[in-house]
Amino acid sequence: MTRCVIVTGPTASGKTRLAVALARRFGGEIVSADSRQVYRGMDIGTGKDMEEYSGSSGAVACHLIDVVAADEDFHLFRYLELAGDAIAAIAQRGRLPIVAGGTVLYLKALLDGYHQEGGAPDPAFRAELAPLPLSELIERLRRVAPPDLYARTDLTQPRRVIRALELARTAQVVKAEPLVTAPLILAPFYPRAEIRARIARRLDERLDNGLLEEVQRLHDGGLSWERLDWFGLEYRYVAKHLRGELSRSEMREELLCRIRQFAKAQDIWFRKLERSGHVIHWLREGNCEQASTLVNDWLAGRPLPPPELRLDDIRYGPKS
Repeated sequence: MTRCVIVTGPTASGKTRLAVALARRFGGEIVSADSRQVYRGMDIGTGKDMEEYSGSSGAVACHLIDVVAADEDFHLFRYLELAGDAIAAIAQRGRLPIVAGGTVLYLKALLDGYHQEGGAPDPAFRAELAPLPLSELIERLRRVAPPDLYARTDLTQPRRVIRALELARTAQVVKAEPLVTAPLILAPFYPRAEIRARIARRLDERLDNGLLEEVQRLHDGGLSWERLDWFGLEYRYVAKHLRGELSRSEMREELLCRIRQFAKAQDIWFRKLERSGHVIHWLREGNCEQASTLVNDWLAGRPLPPPELRLDDIRYGPKS
């Protein structure tokens, strides 16, 4: 198995900036672990931040960004295939693979492998379900899915519910082995209140820097409103605004609420990751010097100190 660094963390925590800084220091290349950055033309809403990779300090190679058109299907097994090839090729060049991103499904499969009932995505079945409201999709899933499949499905995302409905149709078993073993996992840490503030600032920057125009351009280029809704978050709610279903202020507030909910869901997953035995070194405010020290010691085979904090030890109030 190839050794690699994983830089993850909640949305708006500065993962890309930290990963790129480490790549410059240690001769690394980035492998994205973001389920939407694989799509071409979806730049602002997915936070590709390409300027980070080509800054004045020199370009950093990045992989699994802009690999398919926005109207193409892209699923976990294709991600694992491409990510495995990229990680191996980077290591063969004598460089350090750095996986960066926060898509839980991708990271979990990289770390723990994947065992799932169901085969490849069925485009015709997805097209049949896409127009249905989320409430009807959930009710269909409740009727046909095994209890464990229903329990682990994200019921806030239509595409996740549709995928679960696909899985419920077949008893085929698909397996994938872990791609990385004993990685160094780093993550910027900010208290939840600061993450909420960072999410708001980032959203306003995206709205000011052309997010609405990006979504309109994607639709004008042939991407249906249903497909934009499938991508969730920024694309779903901006599309609602462009269709006249939400005012700009309503769109901004609804989207802000949904992104913050997404960050809380990520928080839950990181806690589960710690409980399962994976060590995450949380770096206060994304401290790059601390991260560099850890990478240096890890590459040299020196024992690492225990993490300064565990997310699972932090408790927030119910309204935080």
